[in-house]
Amino acid sequence: MNTVTAEDPTDLTTGDGALQQQASSVRTQAAGFDWKAYVQIARPDHWFKNVFMLIGVVLAMFCQEGFSLSANLGNLVVGFIATCIVASSNYVINEILDAPLDRHHPVKRNRPIPSGRVSLPLAYVEWFLLGVLGLGLAATVNLPFLATAAALLVMGLVYNVPPVRTKQLPYLDVLSESVNNPLRLMLGWFAVTSQAVPPVSLVLSYFLIGAFFMATKRFAEYRSIGDKATASAYRSSFRFYDENRLLVSMFTYACGSALFLGVFIIRYHLELILLVPLIAVFFGYYLHVALKKDSAAQNPERLYRERGLMIYLALCLGLFLLVMFVEIPWLYDLFNVTPSKAPALWRFS
Repeated sequence: MNTVTAEDPTDLTTGDGALQQQASSVRTQAAGFDWKAYVQIARPDHWFKNVFMLIGVVLAMFCQEGFSLSANLGNLVVGFIATCIVASSNYVINEILDAPLDRHHPVKRNRPIPSGRVSLPLAYVEWFLLGVLGLGLAATVNLPFLATAAALLVMGLVYNVPPVRTKQLPYLDVLSESVNNPLRLMLGWFAVTSQAVPPVSLVLSYFLIGAFFMATKRFAEYRSIGDKATASAYRSSFRFYDENRLLVSMFTYACGSALFLGVFIIRYHLELILLVPLIAVFFGYYLHVALKKDSAAQNPERLYRERGLMIYLALCLGLFLLVMFVEIPWLYDLFNVTPSKAPALWRFS
């Protein structure tokens, strides 16, 4: 009897795949139209990730003299909504194409599509309409914002859709999904300005810290499943990964992110060097969370349950916002660094 395998995630037409699809259709018809399931596959609970667009907004405020937030507030709101809708389009295609493999996962098998609460044709329609709507809203902001939103949508296809489907390839799964991190930063930047691009050093740092988070997610997933065969059936990259390889990759991404952040700090705003100890502790704290049994790191939308981590993250972000717009002249003498030409809103004397 044929079974659905990791090599062919879209094979739903033969053997067990056909029986499961038929059973899913019967359950869907019996239950009627479950609109909540269609909302669920769009993952609005993941929209909080787009809050990190605000880093791009703050960066634009810092780099542009005479910046007016009130004059750009409308574009920022529309841009945030457009980003959420584009992200939801990516989440829907992810849910559709992951469904055969999610049946091998002890928890994800209960998602709307694997459990038969969603019609696949309607799910594809939802994916298409969300993409069109998101890009339509993005076009009302400005051209660079539209291009970045389109890149976010394309990365969702690269990550999910065969024959590329990078989510099944070791290391490329983490790196390709992490591209969304700097894209969110750029979406925040372009939501309020179209005159320049954000500093490359910070974009690269943002990319690599995203890779650290994604590798940590893989690490927590692998530990939670606890069985190599089961993990490999759920995600084929787990045939290559093990705990040691994932830990080494996490360390590599964290180091790379820190190094590029150092370039940004020296080049643009030395005062941020005061946050380096806090950032180092954050990496350690996040690893501590990842090492817990059934860690919330494997489902980032549930990290709010880690109250200590959330409080610490809020502290770091608050201090970042404060330090970003402050000058401390004696630091430049101490480190023998020439002050950046980027203006500060106020200064310590």
